[in-house]
Amino acid sequence: MRSHHSSLSMTRIAAATLVAVTLLSACGKKDAPAAGGPGGQMPAPEVGVITTKFETVALQTELPARTEPVRSSQVRARVDGVILKRVFTEGSEVKQGQSLFQIDPGPYQAQLAAAQADVGSAEATLTQAAAQAKRYKPLVEANAISQQEYTNAVAAQKQAEAAVAAAKAQVRIAQINSGYANVYAPISGRIGRALVTEGAIVSAAQATELAVIQQTNPMYLNITQSASELQRLRKQSGGNGGTDMPVTVLLDDGTELGARGKLLFSDVTVDPSTGQVTLRAQVPNPDNALLPGQYVRVRLAQAQVPNGIVVPQQAVTRGGPQGDTLMVVGADNKPAQRTVKIASQQGSSWIVTEGLKEGERVMVDGFQKLQMLPPGTPVKAVPWQANAAAAPAGAPAPAAASAGQAAANNARQLPASAPSGSSAGAAPAAASTRN
Repeated sequence: MRSHHSSLSMTRIAAATLVAVTLLSACGKKDAPAAGGPGGQMPAPEVGVITTKFETVALQTELPARTEPVRSSQVRARVDGVILKRVFTEGSEVKQGQSLFQIDPGPYQAQLAAAQADVGSAEATLTQAAAQAKRYKPLVEANAISQQEYTNAVAAQKQAEAAVAAAKAQVRIAQINSGYANVYAPISGRIGRALVTEGAIVSAAQATELAVIQQTNPMYLNITQSASELQRLRKQSGGNGGTDMPVTVLLDDGTELGARGKLLFSDVTVDPSTGQVTLRAQVPNPDNALLPGQYVRVRLAQAQVPNGIVVPQQAVTRGGPQGDTLMVVGADNKPAQRTVKIASQQGSSWIVTEGLKEGERVMVDGFQKLQMLPPGTPVKAVPWQANAAAAPAGAPAPAAASAGQAAANNARQLPASAPSGSSAGAAPAAASTRN
């Protein structure tokens, strides 16, 4: 009887052991795929890429500039006198020939009257001399007077004629001076503040400045640029640069002026003290948004590159130990660093002139994923979209958190099912999660 009970106990123990082993094996097979997928490997991370292509692009540069009116005239007094009246509104638009100031004309009107009187006197003298020469002519022919007397009479007539011409010239001078007493606008444009007031004494000898008139539509832009930078742009363009290039004006607050200008010329002389050259552009200014002497920045395309490549700015790392670099996904889907040469900026992109070939895949986003993977890990390249660039970068985080939470739940469930096999089942799961 005791032998029978002993045999039955051994049988139950063996059956229980077999059931435990079976449960442990089943748990191990269930946990392994959940942790790392088939083969225990993580799927290739997705990265956004663009495919490079050659295109003709303009090399844009941003340079400082000063505005200058196309015409500027200093209104000055041309005669001496006292300012009687200012007949314009300061800061207004004036037309050429418009009266601006009135200088006391009294002295000049008196000079004009005196000059006119001198003309009358000279004409009277001429009449007398001409009559005497006319009377002497038949007398000299009859030898009634000497030839010398007749010659003197003719000379007196000619002197009287010259005196009349000189007196008339003095009248003209007096008329001009009398006209100068009224100061007119030499050009059309916007006039500034009056530099003299009523009652001020002005002098022609000192060329007293009364006001300044400036034509501000269109407006000149005097741009300064390094001579070496200008030569570099010309070399990159292969001689495709020139004048008549579009110019964009950037105001102090960073906004762009609505009107676009054009480049007129580049100076042929380099300033020896600064090593810079001056470029001149012209821009419409109908609403007087630009004022003379104002500091602005201009963006202009001085040259064109026939085989440039445009890449987003976020794809390029600038100023590193190896220069400007970016990541290129090769044919084996492995990203590799590439050193490139940046020519200029175009909006939110860089223009690459060296280091890339047409048809290559440049990585634009997904850089955070590569930081957690060993070098040379293959990636899955997908077309990059600017509007959805932020979504793929944050998407893997919730998935990874869910996988980690599932592994933790499985690990917590193992001790309740099989305490003796918990360590054996948890180790493969943890190892698969790191891979």
